[in-house]
Amino acid sequence: MSLLRQESPDTLDDAARGESFTRGTSHVIWAGIAATVVVTVAIAIYVIAGEKPPVATGEILDIWAHPMHTESSGFDANGARIPQESFDQVLVFTHARLHNQSKQPVFLYQILTNAMLADGVHSSYAAPAHDYERVFLAYPDLAAWKSTPLAIDATLQPGQTVEGTFVSLFRLSRAEWEARKGLNFEFGIQYQPVLKLNPQVPVTER
Repeated sequence: MSLLRQESPDTLDDAARGESFTRGTSHVIWAGIAATVVVTVAIAIYVIAGEKPPVATGEILDIWAHPMHTESSGFDANGARIPQESFDQVLVFTHARLHNQSKQPVFLYQILTNAMLADGVHSSYAAPAHDYERVFLAYPDLAAWKSTPLAIDATLQPGQTVEGTFVSLFRLSRAEWEARKGLNFEFGIQYQPVLKLNPQVPVTER
């Protein structure tokens, strides 16, 4: 008997079929990978092509704050003595510019000022234009810095740019305000994502 193993024809056929099957499976795997890559690329192209620029852009031009510590007189309207009270607040005046870069009117409906403090985010809605005017009647020493108000319900026509100042009020002490970690602004536009602006200008105090 030969020491070399003799393979029968049936055994050789089975081996050939196994090798062929392995090669076929490899081709299927590579074809699946290629198809996955093609589909992924196609989806990415579709998403990128479908993205639209924001309808509006904006810029924060100036920010100034006016901290105040107020104490009540200790008397009511009739002159009777009542407990004296004190409170702190900060008026934040922001001069902003907004631009409608879409082909349709955009409708502003609110402005939110966000201050990041140690205990979290403190937010304050911008006052309407008529209340902005009243601030300078209540605090005439601020009149030197009065400017055109920005209407919080402004309508911007296609291609239009508007500019103005709005005021927000925070019930904070001077120390709390000065310890803030950040400040940003959110402009609510009807039926559109919020336009969030991070100022690139310092906050001054007046």
